[in-house]
Amino acid sequence: METVYKIYCASYEHALMLVESYRKDPRLQEEILETLNATVPHTGASDLSFFLVMPVQRVTKYPLLLGKILENTPASANAYPALQAAVRTMAQVNANINEYKRRREVATKYNKAEHLTLRDRFARLNTHSIAKKTTRLSRLFMHEAGIVAKTEDKEYDDLEEKFQCVVSSVAMLKENVASYLGHLEAFLLPTPHKRELQIDKGPAQQYRSFAEYLHCTVFPEFKRRLDRLVCQPLCSLSDMLVGPQQLVKKRLDKLLDYEEIQERKSEMGSVTYDEEAAMNTYLAINALLVAELPRFNQVALQILGQILCSFSTLQWDLAAQVLHQAEKELEQMPHGRMPLPSFWKMVEDTLKQSGAQLRTFCQTFEMVTPSPVTQPLNPAEERKVLSLVSKHGPDKLYQVTSNVSGSKDMDLTLQRGQIVALLQSVDTKGNKSRWLVDAGGPRGFVPAGKLQPYCPVQSQQPGMQMPALESGTERRRHSYASAEAPRPQVATFTPAFQVVAGFSFAARSPQEVSLQAGQPVVVLEPHDKKGSKEWSLVDVNGQRGYVPSSYLVTVPVQEPVGWSLPV
Repeated sequence: METVYKIYCASYEHALMLVESYRKDPRLQEEILETLNATVPHTGASDLSFFLVMPVQRVTKYPLLLGKILENTPASANAYPALQAAVRTMAQVNANINEYKRRREVATKYNKAEHLTLRDRFARLNTHSIAKKTTRLSRLFMHEAGIVAKTEDKEYDDLEEKFQCVVSSVAMLKENVASYLGHLEAFLLPTPHKRELQIDKGPAQQYRSFAEYLHCTVFPEFKRRLDRLVCQPLCSLSDMLVGPQQLVKKRLDKLLDYEEIQERKSEMGSVTYDEEAAMNTYLAINALLVAELPRFNQVALQILGQILCSFSTLQWDLAAQVLHQAEKELEQMPHGRMPLPSFWKMVEDTLKQSGAQLRTFCQTFEMVTPSPVTQPLNPAEERKVLSLVSKHGPDKLYQVTSNVSGSKDMDLTLQRGQIVALLQSVDTKGNKSRWLVDAGGPRGFVPAGKLQPYCPVQSQQPGMQMPALESGTERRRHSYASAEAPRPQVATFTPAFQVVAGFSFAARSPQEVSLQAGQPVVVLEPHDKKGSKEWSLVDVNGQRGYVPSSYLVTVPVQEPVGWSLPV
């Protein structure tokens, strides 16, 4: 009876506040009155407060009623000792109820989490609060330094340790569930079932229907159940822990005040009324936590266990549902009924065949755009190479295999085919993948993978390959210049441009064509199949192929109509 009445009397004030809120709603108040008139018309009650106060009045009248009976019972009666014990018991019950109600009022005052701004916190500062916080802080330092002994309460310490373990477990589970939901959202972002396929039937369409079923049916239902059975209960449990956490924190503050007042009381023999109230506040909070924390920890662990069981069950149901649907789709696949060893053998053979086709394609593609090798150089490059050879020796020369774009300090930007000299095969940090080179002036680092040894090739000098063209042009120039009168007519000359090979070039693959210096060519495409302008597709005497663009020169030609260039 004491347990039931304690909870009821402690919640009585809250029930009255709830009834008062009902009165503000005319429709709800009208329904309450209709229900009271239909069920208990003889009481004449106008609202629920009439019935709420009756248990409170009853439990307070029990000691008075028993005391009245005891007064009218002779002391010699056999029931007199039992009546005395009943009076004392009911008086103690009322005292316990009042004490429990007082503890709950203290807890209600301190278990609310306050969200104060910085301005509100400064507004609360005064001399009294600063002195109180300073006293608590100094007391706490004395505890940690071992100057004064802490108040030991083994029962409470064990309960608080278990409570803090529950708090950390709930916080960790809440964080993990939030991370799981984030990964689930990222997993559901790709929507292969919304992509249009050119294949009307077959495994691709079957996979599309399977993905559509998962995205539109299975996973939305899983998310809905996960939110209802895991996320919402977990958030509610986390909110339930806020009040006890605040009370545990306030209990430590009040303990420091209690120890300070106890020490002062032992020295002076008495305390003030406010100090006595502060001591009673600590005792009330401590007694309430010792009485309520065991049951709270037990209920919180039960809820936490149920949440974990729900999460595991949801995962099991999801896996079973996806597996069932996958097995249904597998039966319709072309190789769905094939034995597993045979299936894996077929997969291995298919992968090997695809790999062989890919390697063949790569080799063909590499042949289309040949990698640069050592080619005869133009005069400027030859002079730079001779300078590098004189400085560093021929065994230090390397050629750039692809364009290099410097991205760091001391990095060089070089073009494919450029000649450099190796100075050091490591960088300043000992990294062997970056080499220090001399580019005929600037020095810096380049990737070692984009360099290959340079082997000079003997080639004909361009100056020796152009005399026929130059002599023909020179003859025409002198013949025109010697005619002083009549003045040559402009209409009898046709301005033109001719592309010729400035240097000799030796073809290295079927995709290339050889050139001789001074040989006329027809440029079909000024780039290769990749769009690179370093190579040009040309026609030389009916043969087509690629040549380096830098080996081609354009020369202006003026000759009478009907003349042709000497070949």
